[in-house]
Amino acid sequence: MANAGVQLLGFTLAFLGFIGTIASTVMVEWKASSYVGDNIITAQAMYEGLWKSCVWQSTGQIQCKIYDSLLQLPGNIQGTRGLMLASILLSFISMMVAVVGMKCTTCMAEQPKQKDKVALAGGVVFIIAGVLALAGTSWYGHRIAQDFYSPFTPTNSRYEFGSALYVGWGAACLSLIGGGFLCCNCSGNGSSGKAPRYPPSSSAGGRDYV
Repeated sequence: MANAGVQLLGFTLAFLGFIGTIASTVMVEWKASSYVGDNIITAQAMYEGLWKSCVWQSTGQIQCKIYDSLLQLPGNIQGTRGLMLASILLSFISMMVAVVGMKCTTCMAEQPKQKDKVALAGGVVFIIAGVLALAGTSWYGHRIAQDFYSPFTPTNSRYEFGSALYVGWGAACLSLIGGGFLCCNCSGNGSSGKAPRYPPSSSAGGRDYV
């Protein structure tokens, strides 16, 4: 049952990565206003995400505005949207596939070899989903750092990494680790499903003893 335990651990980590990817995608704190240099006004804080931007007042009031036009958005936001949504979709598909191939389920129990291959496919798709989420968050984070250190960016227009980026990075790592466990556990040992062969017995080779 050790193999089943490793599979269950990998699936649990990948599932947590799937939940984290969804949370990161819908969060608005992808980048937060920076308070460096002369930009020390703390009466309000500005956040921008993949779907809307928000302004938090010191009085506790929050005003959010959804992006009006898709075509007017910067390329990094459009690309990150696509990568994160693709990661979520692949993670959902891989969960359905991995559940069928896990040893703790009864699906395809009479075909152990095919069951291992299905679990392997689920792990591979989980890894691909993690790579997509990691690429999307890293691309967005690189753009934030590039604008932050650019001398042409005004001080009051600089942003820093938001909490959604850290959630996305953690979720991507969980998906990669969980998918890796599912893949490493599916080593094709030929002893499963094959009965050992024994040489034919040579006793009483046609002789009758009275």
